[in-house]
Amino acid sequence: MSAETLQKHISLLEAHNEIIRVKEFVDPELEITEIADRIMKQQAGGKALLFENTGTAFPVLINHYGSDNRILMALGLKSYDEPGERIDKILSKLTGATESFKSKLALLPEFKTASNWMPKRSSKKGQCQEVIIKNPDLSILPVLKCWPHDGGRFITLPMVITQDPITKTRNVGMYRMQIFDKNTTGMHWHLHKGGAEHYKKHKLAGTKMPVSVVLGGDPVLTYSATAPLPENIDEFMFAGFLKNKRVNLVKSISNNIYVPDSTDFVIEGYIDPNEELKREGPFGDHTGFYSLSDMYPVFHVTCITHRKNAVYPATIVGVPHMEDFYLGKATERIFLRPIQIAIAPEIIDIRLPSYGIAHNLVLIKAKNTYRGQSFKIMNALLGAGQMMFSKVLICFNEDVDIHNDKEVFDAICRNIIPENNIIIGKGPSDVLDHSAYQYTYSGKLLIDASEENINEFNQISLNEQIENIKYNNQNLIIIGADNNDESFLKYAKSIIENNKIGGSKILAIIDNFVSFDNPFLYAWYVLNNIDPSHDCEVFNNCLIIDAGIKTEKRNGFNRPWPNIVSMNKETISKIDKNWGEYFKIPFIASPSKKLESLIKGNSEIFDLNQNS
Repeated sequence: MSAETLQKHISLLEAHNEIIRVKEFVDPELEITEIADRIMKQQAGGKALLFENTGTAFPVLINHYGSDNRILMALGLKSYDEPGERIDKILSKLTGATESFKSKLALLPEFKTASNWMPKRSSKKGQCQEVIIKNPDLSILPVLKCWPHDGGRFITLPMVITQDPITKTRNVGMYRMQIFDKNTTGMHWHLHKGGAEHYKKHKLAGTKMPVSVVLGGDPVLTYSATAPLPENIDEFMFAGFLKNKRVNLVKSISNNIYVPDSTDFVIEGYIDPNEELKREGPFGDHTGFYSLSDMYPVFHVTCITHRKNAVYPATIVGVPHMEDFYLGKATERIFLRPIQIAIAPEIIDIRLPSYGIAHNLVLIKAKNTYRGQSFKIMNALLGAGQMMFSKVLICFNEDVDIHNDKEVFDAICRNIIPENNIIIGKGPSDVLDHSAYQYTYSGKLLIDASEENINEFNQISLNEQIENIKYNNQNLIIIGADNNDESFLKYAKSIIENNKIGGSKILAIIDNFVSFDNPFLYAWYVLNNIDPSHDCEVFNNCLIIDAGIKTEKRNGFNRPWPNIVSMNKETISKIDKNWGEYFKIPFIASPSKKLESLIKGNSEIFDLNQNS
């Protein structure tokens, strides 16, 4: 069962007890974030939230993608396997066809089904144009300010529609949009994205770039805008494929961009490529750290249209796991079969764990039949679209359950010999990777953990003199150190040379003030804070990792180091006080309280970010 509008989706969520309505006023500035953060981090993603009193005419819907069940409902799927099974069915008929007339006739139903995926244009006005505002004012929208140090309010779930000025090919991307004033925003597209490519072409042609931004509508649309599709695959066609029903499009009022009829809001306008860029940010990002402010194009709003009963969809991102994890999980599951078909058929499974925030860690299960095959597979993935941003890739054999963290860690410790099973290289990195020593260019760490029983677990007896052990499972040890002028890698080598950790396979050094009660938050922190080409080294058959804060004095790192994303004390206290007014469910403490030591320890570093 699925819904064709956000309103119907809300009804569906209610029918399945998957949503909580909040009738009391909650401020879109910080307060919605604080409540949503507490709910999202509950087991299995908590419930969706509908904030009905936002100080505007529109309610805010959030966390509606934040569980396996809700995202399957949003996509109209019974299981993540359905898209792959549909692809296999079509391919089997295509590859099984012969030249006979009968076999060709058998393909006709498949071609008819494929035609249902193609978007359809209408000459009539759409449901999204029931209200037309030609003197636009963005303040009518309940746009969130998510975190205390954000540069301002941001539209967090926009589907930004642009066209190639030459080929007229459409791109639908999701780029954060900071509100500058009543009719201008930033357009935070990264240099690797389709919208940025269209912008470059308009700049070369000297033409203004029409843009329409849509919010809400059929929830499959928003997911499709996040999906890592090849350049020649239309996002609205992909949405049609997922639901096996075409997306109906209508023309924008003030430009020639076509938008989905079912959406709740359409924000129309243009970008002038000849206009000076404007500083946007910083803002708390999906990495769990603040991304640095930077210069981006300005989007000018010429018209706003919306449904009469429009609902404003939003999300928040930060320290995992949050709603975006489930969007990423859907991609992990849905795109597994295309990866097997087009890139590496020996792959059995792929996992992007929440602590790896999508691109920091890729776990791969594969059939390995010859030496070096794991590295072949990992390099193939690094050449596939947005997989190029992957930082650490680990390949296991088919006996390891990569969805079981204990099996994953055991297999790493049991199977690798660092001198033989690790390759450190370089390649493109995500714009938001704060640990990259060079902008958008960083190291890649490839680990082959596929060769079963190379050696047994080392029986390690830690030297009693070693201090500040944060995590220890014998073969993987994390140690805290003071952030002085000494290289953490040099410190790690001295520990190994003095035989303080026996024969441990992996030794990571982090800042001493960092403390977690959860080993997977340590994994999140370490993965976020490394550029493998500078911060990882194999020494005396041990992989050593510098996962501390990088500074110019200690590391030659010439950019500010951002702080962890967390809420301020004032907002936490207010939500604590009013919890009983918002909910009938038991009190949930703020996740930000667990991060206090990190914020305090990193405060001086973050001050540099604010002054940059």
